[in-house]
Amino acid sequence: MPRTVLVVDDDPHIRQLLVFALGKAGLSTIEADDGEAALRMVEEHEPDLVVLDINMPRMDGLEVCRRLRASGDIPVLFLSSRDDEIDRVVGIELGADDYVVKPFSPREVVARVQAVLRRTGPRAAAVASSGAGPAISHGRLVLDLDGWRAAWAGEAVSLTLTEFSILRTLAATPAKVFSRDAIIDHLHGPGFAITDRTIDSHIRNLRAKFATVGAEHLIETRAGIGYRLGAC
Repeated sequence: MPRTVLVVDDDPHIRQLLVFALGKAGLSTIEADDGEAALRMVEEHEPDLVVLDINMPRMDGLEVCRRLRASGDIPVLFLSSRDDEIDRVVGIELGADDYVVKPFSPREVVARVQAVLRRTGPRAAAVASSGAGPAISHGRLVLDLDGWRAAWAGEAVSLTLTEFSILRTLAATPAKVFSRDAIIDHLHGPGFAITDRTIDSHIRNLRAKFATVGAEHLIETRAGIGYRLGAC
């Protein structure tokens, strides 16, 4: 079955362009023209990813993302007509997995969508599997790799796809210090364009979530180098 992408934008021409490009890439698509319709479509159709415009009337994309994150961890790729760092950082801090600025190349959007969906591949297998999957354990941190679940001292911590992927990268080699570029390469492959500030925002989100369960020092910063997993 092809993966399903929900395209949300109040501009019908942009929706048509993205639906055509995603369809050519073998993906199934559904559409919504505003935020309220997008939330209904997610509930009714359970898409695998949402391409979400930020600047929409009535309910903007940031509010849609906020509501999606309150109820689940569906991957979100933001579209914005402004290359505004504030929008970018706020979107990532709300839990978006990626961000594309208009005007964009349809190929770039498709590539970024496919990169996110590749990282969600094991999720479908995990739903059908009743057995225990592989895990990474480091001190009180446990990552269930098939179920895409994280726990600290037995207490579950809800993470977005990108947050989990970053933490898995750090936990797989806990003694290694990863530069921001190395983290981006692990997430998307070499040459993928993401700003350092985006990685910093994801790290900040991880620290905040784990601080609520008593893991204030989950990730260490090595000044001028990057990040590594803490002692846990």
